[in-house]
Amino acid sequence: MDKVRVRFAPSPTGPLHIGGVRTALFNYLFAKHNNGEFLLRIEDTDQTRFVPGAEEYIQKSLEWVGISPDESPWNPGECGPYRQSERKGMYMEYAQKLIDEGNAYYAFDTPEELDAMRERLKKAKVATPQYNGITRMQMKNSLTLPEDDVKRRLESGEPYVIRLKVPRKEEVRLNDMVRGWVMVHSHTIDDKILMKSDGMPTYHLANVVDDHLMGITHVIRGEEWLPSAPLHVLLYQYLGWEDTMPRFAHLPLLLKPDGHGKLSKRDGDRLGFPVFPMQWADPSTGDISQGYKEDGFLPEAFINFLAFLGWSPGNNDEMFTLEKLVEVFTIERVGKAGTKFDYDKAKWFNQQYLKEKPDTELAQYLLADLEKEGIECSPEKAALVANQLKERVVFPNEFWPEGKFFFQQPDSYDEKTVKKKWKPEAVEVLAKYKDAIVAMDNADFNAASAKSTFMGLIEDAGLKLGQVMPALRLAISGKGMGPDLMIMQEIIGKEEVAARIDVAIEKLEA
Repeated sequence: MDKVRVRFAPSPTGPLHIGGVRTALFNYLFAKHNNGEFLLRIEDTDQTRFVPGAEEYIQKSLEWVGISPDESPWNPGECGPYRQSERKGMYMEYAQKLIDEGNAYYAFDTPEELDAMRERLKKAKVATPQYNGITRMQMKNSLTLPEDDVKRRLESGEPYVIRLKVPRKEEVRLNDMVRGWVMVHSHTIDDKILMKSDGMPTYHLANVVDDHLMGITHVIRGEEWLPSAPLHVLLYQYLGWEDTMPRFAHLPLLLKPDGHGKLSKRDGDRLGFPVFPMQWADPSTGDISQGYKEDGFLPEAFINFLAFLGWSPGNNDEMFTLEKLVEVFTIERVGKAGTKFDYDKAKWFNQQYLKEKPDTELAQYLLADLEKEGIECSPEKAALVANQLKERVVFPNEFWPEGKFFFQQPDSYDEKTVKKKWKPEAVEVLAKYKDAIVAMDNADFNAASAKSTFMGLIEDAGLKLGQVMPALRLAISGKGMGPDLMIMQEIIGKEEVAARIDVAIEKLEA
């Protein structure tokens, strides 16, 4: 097999959808697994839909998740340019070849004439009105007009498009790497426009020409492009490139969480999760769309989550770094069926990766928030707090709100716990416990001594642990649940623990 070369070819029409990031990821994994190359090409032939900042957004999003193209507009190789708008001059040569060999034609129809054609077909009860092998002969094009008339129109600068001449009675076949053999009868394919009246190619021609010239061996893209694949096969045949035509693989759709329909931004807005990798500010409206990066997702967790949307390793393993994904990824393990988007699973992945980070690294998230709050804290204490909280947080920005009680006395107490556990017998033990730890030397106060002292007082009172421990936790943190109560006290310190017990008794017994 020739050296594997794949490409990701987004359009700069707005923010990159996570479905696009997944397509980029699968291309990258396939290339690197096969010691190949991953290219990025900007498909900006439709200048009317160009959005300022979109290309930079694509670049930064891929950088964030760690997908680095071997060739791109910002890292060019020998097959550039890598923006289709900069390749404009080369496409007409191939369109002209198709015309000269009878596989394409000039069409001079006005928008009004096209609308009239569609109306005629609708009245004739044609389900899908098309410009095709039948209707083309009733329209104004180089197949129906005299040769001298066509020449005159071209020389006068009359607007025209170039359409592919799709055969009427042929079966177009391709062997998709995900779906197996796909067969489409040509009568279902319309005569697609290849060159627009502004001189720019459409996606169909530019895509095929660029893939050929850039030596692309495999085209891995979303399922939404499957209906266009037979058209592209015809173009490869007509341009004489059938022997070097890339293999196709059409990835399954990303579905709404309920499985009904393709995942959209509207679904994310409605259900409260992002559908873009990074935050996006719409340049026309100023509206801000949330992103996974700004919401606190780690790039390695985000990538791990995306990989499982349509692919499986074939076993129960779930945690895969990008390097491990490269090692095990194969197209054969990509499924055909659409895959439901599960935001809770995305959060689960983030939590797993967060827990695996060293406490010293987690401490940096906490220290950054403490600085904003004007609270001084040593890196050592922050690491201890992070260690106690990492089983309980999903995002880095949760360390401060979840662990506020390590640095501040509670300003309120969980009402449910107060009602169930704040009892006179518990308060009596707390008061004795406070006196006992105050009498200790600071050097002697730690999790172990706190536990032995507390348990001894409970035993002396003839009570059970569950009758007193929730009250102590409530006094110290204001919460009914939390990390290890004894380690918590060691981190907070005995003077502060004693003070909080006093305050809780005063407030809750008032």
